[in-house]
Amino acid sequence: MTSDPAARPPLDKTRLAGLAPDVVPDVHILVVDEVPSTNALAVERAHAGAADGFVVVAEHQSQGRGRLDRTWETPRGTALTFSMVLRPSVPTRSWPWLPLLTGYAVDKALKALGYDAGVKWPNDVLIGDRKVAGILIERIETSEGPAAVVGVGLNVGMREDELPVPTATSLAVASGTEPDRNVVLVAVLSTLREAYDAWQAGGDATGLRLAESYAAACVTVGQDVRVDLPDGSALTGRATGIDPSGRLVVEGPGGTTYVAAGDVIHVRAAEQ
Repeated sequence: MTSDPAARPPLDKTRLAGLAPDVVPDVHILVVDEVPSTNALAVERAHAGAADGFVVVAEHQSQGRGRLDRTWETPRGTALTFSMVLRPSVPTRSWPWLPLLTGYAVDKALKALGYDAGVKWPNDVLIGDRKVAGILIERIETSEGPAAVVGVGLNVGMREDELPVPTATSLAVASGTEPDRNVVLVAVLSTLREAYDAWQAGGDATGLRLAESYAAACVTVGQDVRVDLPDGSALTGRATGIDPSGRLVVEGPGGTTYVAAGDVIHVRAAEQ
């Protein structure tokens, strides 16, 4: 693991900009040195006509945003913070699947790289019980139609003392070795593009297949959980599955409840 932050190599702009279509199809990568938010820049580019598959990745993001407008910042060269512009052609009712689809793709890519990852509903990726990646999806209206900006923050090279909270981890902490961020980025984008294209082409049966695949990777399913709701109340019960709309299925004292990602503040393992 790199001990000197100044020695951390930058992303290879030439290598990433020149990726062959058979490596990551229909993706164009722009590497920038520093921005307040890759999502904000991707939104700007989407309004300017950026095509489906445009990606901006930053060496340093100074004002990153997560769900519920939480903010965060990572040391330079230690993370992958990127945003992708997508222009889905699927019906609007299917768009809630995007954050889950993204989390599933990140999880799948990390597993392929040898990490013991899992998804936490609705939009986190874990290694063990610690968060290694978060996801933020924004829907925007552009002159060329609606678009989605898919933002991902993945902790790659952070040391233990650089992690923002005790419940976070990084690929370096998890494995003891700091991986090449270029390799990780290509793996994640390739898997995300593959999953997205399959989702686009899958028709009405896609939700059911995604629900089954996501549930198999989801560490939340099978847990006793506490779901904190916006009105201050909480739902407790056992998470038993994911429905075809991407909602978490919770079996509680009052029966079965279907919880949408946009309707919750937190989902945590219930206290034993």
